[in-house]
Amino acid sequence: MNAMNENRLRDLLLHHFPDAEIALEDLTGTHDHWRARIVSGAFSGLSPVARHRLVYKALQQEMHGPIHALALDTVTPDEATLSHSQA
Repeated sequence: MNAMNENRLRDLLLHHFPDAEIALEDLTGTHDHWRARIVSGAFSGLSPVARHRLVYKALQQEMHGPIHALALDTVTPDEATLSHSQA
């Protein structure tokens, strides 16, 4: 099983969400537990569960191999702007 490095994970996500702003964090230092914040227009009108399903579908093969756990924060650009202005 090959480790999932940050660049490879970012490239895979950008392939499926080309407009995305992506922030990744390796939670354990072992490249198999990740936190991802993905800001994309692809999430507009979708529930949080539907957004997560889109990401898991995009990473389907990797979730059965190099990625053991993935914590997600999926927001639209408008939601990201709103949360940034409230911070």
